[in-house]
Amino acid sequence: MPTVSTQVAVTLSHFVSDMFGVMGNGNAHLLDALDRLTPVEYTAVRHESGAVAAADAYHRAGGGLAAATTTYGAGFSNTLTALAEAVQARSPLVLVVGDEPTSGPRDWDVDQIALASAVGARTYTVGRTDAAATTAIAVEHALSYRLPVVLALPYDVATVEAGPVPPAPALRLPEPVPPTGAFAEAAVRDLARVLREAERPLLLAGRGAWLAGAGEALGRLAALTGALTATTALGRGVFPEARYDLGVTGGFGSEAAMHLIARADVAVVFGASLNAFTMRFGELFGPGALVTQVDLAASATHPHVGRYLRADARLVAEALVAELEAPAGRAELAGAGGTGRRSWRESAPLDGVHDRHEGEAFADDGRLDPRSAARRLGELLPADRVVVSDGGHFMGWANMYWPVASPDRMVMVGTAYQSIGLGFPSVAGAARARPEPVIVLSTGDGGGLMALADFETAVRTASGRGIAVVWNDAAYGAEVNLYGLKGLAQHPMRIPEVDFAAIGEALGGEGVVVRHLDDLDAVRAWAERPVAERRFLVVDLRISAEVRSPHQEEIIRSTR
Repeated sequence: MPTVSTQVAVTLSHFVSDMFGVMGNGNAHLLDALDRLTPVEYTAVRHESGAVAAADAYHRAGGGLAAATTTYGAGFSNTLTALAEAVQARSPLVLVVGDEPTSGPRDWDVDQIALASAVGARTYTVGRTDAAATTAIAVEHALSYRLPVVLALPYDVATVEAGPVPPAPALRLPEPVPPTGAFAEAAVRDLARVLREAERPLLLAGRGAWLAGAGEALGRLAALTGALTATTALGRGVFPEARYDLGVTGGFGSEAAMHLIARADVAVVFGASLNAFTMRFGELFGPGALVTQVDLAASATHPHVGRYLRADARLVAEALVAELEAPAGRAELAGAGGTGRRSWRESAPLDGVHDRHEGEAFADDGRLDPRSAARRLGELLPADRVVVSDGGHFMGWANMYWPVASPDRMVMVGTAYQSIGLGFPSVAGAARARPEPVIVLSTGDGGGLMALADFETAVRTASGRGIAVVWNDAAYGAEVNLYGLKGLAQHPMRIPEVDFAAIGEALGGEGVVVRHLDDLDAVRAWAERPVAERRFLVVDLRISAEVRSPHQEEIIRSTR
């Protein structure tokens, strides 16, 4: 007779193809049912935080609904940082965990529902008679609200007989929010008029625009209005026409591009939350710019937004295109063109707008300049790549010097919750979601040491498709370049130099210590070999902590 664990595993298998986890007392029967009765691929990680981080990265890299599992108690509480990151990033994810028995908590149990609630995740607890239905409800909640949920499996219920597994129900998910109703329709018409009349229009798109599938409509809208375009760090690649795209806004963008954005008289933002980093701490748009935000939040998310339209990014972009392409709209566009004024994309000085500082061979302290190392790696890394970036000062280098083709090829973990140490396990999720490209991890030495338990996971799961670039400055770089500048004691900010290349080799990979740019030829040699003939490569970059990323410079200015 099928048990509660069987019902949960089989029902979940209708909605997920992969699960990441660590086995323990609380989920052993679930994993047994998953292995024996479903086609779900299970990937073992070495730390429970890594289970959620891997599942989160799997979703962000395009793998679909994410799933993770741990045992109860310490197994669950170990997930909280990664779970909070997934909540902040709005990643739909189902975390199946063991829980205290229905008879009451044991000496070692904690209130897991309260812990999950504290980081923003709802808990659904399965019972003997509703295991399959509760599992489906949890999945529907995760997908509907784009948030993680916890599916709790009480210890004394896991092996109880529950009867035949019922058919999995069809999910009822919300439809995209259209700009309908008199107010919204008038707002679209007026926004079309504003874009027609603008002299320097800008379209800015974020991850929400990508998730809405708005790229084609936004490309058409930009062409009709002569607008320049830009994206958030999580939205890069949304616009189909790269010639007129200024790249990522904020500290990851070039100064030339930011100067152009500051000149925009009209900016329309699609599917972007406009956080402090995107907005350059309030300095992205110039005074007097009319900023309109199109998003699904309840209200505008930045005080510089002058107009807000709550609707789906793709549907609004399509409505604006329809308005501009209607006979009356075309006549007005033709009238604007008849003034002899060229569109902004035709007149703006775009030469060199993506240029970056090339860096020097070495910084003043004799260690590698991270800018020149990043630039060289950008030339050597395979073009077909997915970049996984952990959080830290170093993350500016990958974002500035390693272009990717689309938002699901730059997986930035830890940035939503401002954490570090989620990089190595995230490689496993990206590798499962994207079985062909090379997975390139960008991590610091501090975050790398924090995630050391899942260094082995990265080596094992990505194998010859994986590279870890460790920006090894023997320091917590973000702290040195903020609090160190304020005169605080730097001893707590420093890390003894660690040989990550040797650790990678000990775990079954290949390693190279890079002290000179010529040492990076090892990356070229690795990339030229067939995947089956190479192992996971660890590139241990001995960089200077004295060269600050432009995004860190913005943070410093904002704290003065």
